Amino acid sequence: MEYTFRKATSADLPQIWAILQKAIQRRKEDGSEQWQDGYPNPAVIEKDITCDAGFVITDGNTIAGYLAIMINDEPAYETIEGKWLTTGDYVVFHRVAVSEDYLGKGLSGKMLKHIEEFARENQVQSIKADTNFDNAAMLNILKKAGYTYCGEVFFRDSARMAFEKSLR
Repeated sequence: MEYTFRKATSADLPQIWAILQKAIQRRKEDGSEQWQDGYPNPAVIEKDITCDAGFVITDGNTIAGYLAIMINDEPAYETIEGKWLTTGDYVVFHRVAVSEDYLGKGLSGKMLKHIEEFARENQVQSIKADTNFDNAAMLNILKKAGYTYCGEVFFRDSARMAFEKSLR
């Protein structure tokens, strides 16, 4: 299959939200606390799109996955219980979700490759991410992609595992 990676548009919001709703349900069924508190929601996705941070991976006209990518835009990363691999500019990604119709097809790996391309295009040599301790799927994806566990960061009074990949 030929996938396309592009910025999300407001017209994509209904498809993106449908994918995220199913992903939120999958997290719940997996016993994860992640995304069980009303976040993310359509307003968060709309903000991603408005700020040019929302991206989709498509199969033809079908949105197969969504994520947000930003540069130096995660205040929670300023304080870490642990140590980042690098200092300076970094790309951060959030809200990774794959459509149920595309699970098991390696889309998460393809999305991470696009994040690396985005970082290189913007002359950024570090990618940082975080996830819940109980999000086994994302923990596995990060490990397979070569991310290093760096410690804990805190969001909304909750500890999250922090990871970094240096592109140097």
